[in-house]
Amino acid sequence: MKILIDINHPAHVHYFRNFSKIMEAKGHTVLFVSRDKEMAQRLLNLYQISYISRGKGKNGKIGKFLYLLYADYKLLQIASSFKPDLFLNFLHPYPSQVAALLGKPSLVFSDTEHAVMHHKLTVPFATKVFTPACYRTNLGEKQVRFKGYMELAYLHPAYYRPNPEILKLLRVKEGEKYVIVRFVSWAAAHDFDHTGMSLANKRKAVHALSKLARVFITSESQLPEDLEQHRISIPFDKMHDAIYYSSLLFGESATMASEAAVLGTPSIFMDNDGRGYTDDEESRYGIVFNFSESEKDQQSAIERAICILEDEGSQIEFKKVRDRIVSECIDTTEFMVGQVLQYNPDQEPVRAENLAKVSLIDN
Repeated sequence: MKILIDINHPAHVHYFRNFSKIMEAKGHTVLFVSRDKEMAQRLLNLYQISYISRGKGKNGKIGKFLYLLYADYKLLQIASSFKPDLFLNFLHPYPSQVAALLGKPSLVFSDTEHAVMHHKLTVPFATKVFTPACYRTNLGEKQVRFKGYMELAYLHPAYYRPNPEILKLLRVKEGEKYVIVRFVSWAAAHDFDHTGMSLANKRKAVHALSKLARVFITSESQLPEDLEQHRISIPFDKMHDAIYYSSLLFGESATMASEAAVLGTPSIFMDNDGRGYTDDEESRYGIVFNFSESEKDQQSAIERAICILEDEGSQIEFKKVRDRIVSECIDTTEFMVGQVLQYNPDQEPVRAENLAKVSLIDN
């Protein structure tokens, strides 16, 4: 079976990298095609995953439309040569549109309800769209809900073990509190009309948190000099370790908020649209705290962060939440493998000696 996986964002590499190892061990062929966005191709190189680049994307509505035409054409060229039996990706339109042209199945995963334009351009062409059970939007008969989160495709204990060496890289003493602060660029298609946290409140948050813990900032955009001194400086593949051992994740990234949650780290997430999965992680597990981008909510988010850091006993309880999440949710990668294999009913059972060669734990 030949499977084409299209990567449109760095997070998508994490979603599918363990799946590809398992499928290749089963004797299937997997081809990655990747947009050159931020660290996506650096991650593919890190995990020694071969890929074909489809170039950088574009910003702005007109730029994104022109890139849609280019990406479809590029993927059609690649598919004509590779001849995939199935297309797999996280919600974006190019693979599903090309799959429909070629008469091939297209399986799509999504956890981003407010990506309305991507829904309109993807769902009509997809074969199935898989979403967490807590997904707010009804996508119709093609939608399949699963009990879990996308982050468990790579942060499930079957694939990830935290490495305490990160504390040395951060120059943090064992037991010393530190906070990861995340600011985003708001340049994605589903982020139009968002402004995020004001610069004044970013400064206020960092100042307040610094009184209680070390502060490390990760930011997609440039920072003023007074905040730049807090920018985290670690290998890009060590961020999950940094989140695991941190006392709090504070910021504007839904993915990182959920990563923190499944690692047992409390998180503050600010976004006007919110996400079904971060709402679920708040209502079900009390480990994510959701706020809008309003001035009032920005102030409330800072106050909540202070309360979490001042509560000395909360950290142990939050780590216990990880065990609950893992026990109550499915292994997303395992689910993914099962769904794809339904399109290859003649598959022979995997040989034990092949699976024994596969290492899925991050080193």
